[in-house]
Amino acid sequence: MSGNLVNEPKAGHHANHHAENGASQNGDMGYQGSGSGIARFTTAGGHPLDNSQPAFPVYHRRFANPAPLGLLSFGGTTFVLSCYNVQARHVTHPNVVLGMALGYGGLCQLIAGIEEWASGNTFGAAAFSSFGGFWFSFAALYIPQFEVLTAYSTPDELNSALGIFLLTWGIITFIFFIASLRSSVALVLLFGFLDLTFWFLGGGAIANNEKLTKAGGAMGIVAAAVAGYTALANLLTPDTSHFLLPVGDLSPARNNAK
Repeated sequence: MSGNLVNEPKAGHHANHHAENGASQNGDMGYQGSGSGIARFTTAGGHPLDNSQPAFPVYHRRFANPAPLGLLSFGGTTFVLSCYNVQARHVTHPNVVLGMALGYGGLCQLIAGIEEWASGNTFGAAAFSSFGGFWFSFAALYIPQFEVLTAYSTPDELNSALGIFLLTWGIITFIFFIASLRSSVALVLLFGFLDLTFWFLGGGAIANNEKLTKAGGAMGIVAAAVAGYTALANLLTPDTSHFLLPVGDLSPARNNAK
């Protein structure tokens, strides 16, 4: 890489920039003083060139990509709950997911949503923040001190309330599904399977149908797998990986460029 030669004085010394530039033009390389000569090239943006970490080149500082955090926290928590819904290892009560829903699915997704908002990504901010809120609200159902589940007089009333709760999230997810149609195939599949998850679980709760609940759990496992794949695709970059994963870009700008 070519660039402008910038001379840096040794720490503790004061140097006149004009004098240094004049010395450089006369062919004298490095800082002319009692210290050792130190010279660095700068990039076109004015940043010192540093090849000490080739995998992380110097570039204009910006926010890190929050998508992998949001996708992994969503996928991991969804996978655990979905395993309970399909009664894996004969587990029928989802209470153990409470800690993961609060600490990973809720908190980390909310953080990812805030970072997406700061980065100017409206879709990512809305999606991650919304599903972070879902996990917080889901966890609240199973916190004994809140007495949410015990407030209902009959099991049928409780199942109907849970069904309405889940179907509402099915509607919200469908909105994100429509909004994702011009993003990538991976996101379309993610929101598609997630939407089916909520509809099956909501229907299973209202009808007290175990088969529908298990079907919702199966859809949730698929959605979690797609979320994990998409997160890995975001983590793998040309600077840090020997290979990349396709996500099926559907964005209009990218397709028009082709």
